Amino acid sequence: MTRYGHGLLIGKFYPPHLGHHAAIRAAAEQCERFTVLVMASAVETIPLKDRVGWLRVAHKGESDIRVIGIRCDAPLDVGSQQIWAAQVALMQAALQQAGEPVGVDVLFSGEDYGAELARWFGAASRRIPRTGLSASAVRRDLAGRWTDLAPATRAGLVTRVVVVGAESTGTTTLSRMLAEHYGTQYVEEYGREYTALKWASEPSMDLVDLVWTAADFDVIGVEQTRREEGAAAASSSPMLICDTDAFATAIWERRYLGAAARTGQPWTQVPPRAVYLVTDHEGVPWQDDGMREGDLQIREAMTAWFIEALTSAGHSWVLLTGSLSERLDIAIRTIDALVELRARFGEPLHGPGFEGTTKER
Repeated sequence: MTRYGHGLLIGKFYPPHLGHHAAIRAAAEQCERFTVLVMASAVETIPLKDRVGWLRVAHKGESDIRVIGIRCDAPLDVGSQQIWAAQVALMQAALQQAGEPVGVDVLFSGEDYGAELARWFGAASRRIPRTGLSASAVRRDLAGRWTDLAPATRAGLVTRVVVVGAESTGTTTLSRMLAEHYGTQYVEEYGREYTALKWASEPSMDLVDLVWTAADFDVIGVEQTRREEGAAAASSSPMLICDTDAFATAIWERRYLGAAARTGQPWTQVPPRAVYLVTDHEGVPWQDDGMREGDLQIREAMTAWFIEALTSAGHSWVLLTGSLSERLDIAIRTIDALVELRARFGEPLHGPGFEGTTKER
């Protein structure tokens, strides 16, 4: 096999799928240095930084592969030398900006015009074989093609719904019901598990006498997100239900530390959410399951704290009231509309590279 110096693969990766990753690795094996250039236009609904980020995560540790990106809103016309010049100028600028060699020894492409693109770079042209996977097929049916995506892309595209609320307001019950309804994964509340471990270390002490510190909430917040990210990457569908999250952990810190509670901890910066569902305390009887220590007054205050914090942070949230069935109905109606919206992708501007003008792979 011929071994090249600098290899280049250009595409939209809208979104990147397993076929892309296989092609990248196969091409990189033929090169001493290999660059993947992502080109994204304004009309496309997956941001450039996300595509670049997902590819970098998928190829982390593969030292000969570098992923860079640039916005490209130039049109495509393989018959126009002026448009070719506009496209190639962007490609060369992206390489230069990223500190990659502008000189390219081999250009990999899955399209007939790959040879022409290689000519503009003064490079050899190598055709990438078809894999049977298609970015356009993923965009048409995200749920049906979910397994075509690598873990990092799944974690980025999954619709995350977080259920939050005070003690004994039905967050866990509702989370489980929603996960069952959508046939998807459910991320449990780590704080409850942590409380049980903390209490077990002081078996002679009553639950209400446990001493909480800021360090406890640092552990809970970080671990809650770690578990969420693991579930998102491994998700079997483009939907993830979370029974609380690290953002809500800050509210619980306020509950237990009072005036000593901190604000703006790094772990409160959570991945993008579709919506928070806030379970109201009204109409939900207090149930002591042996791990609770609140009362009606504290629950009322916490509901207000959740609403205040979510509003201040600019998160989307919906208050769930009424009976359990009524709350579930509101939740499903809210989620259905968001899932439908997030499964829509803007029609791409096709450009020279891995994905073609007529049939994307």
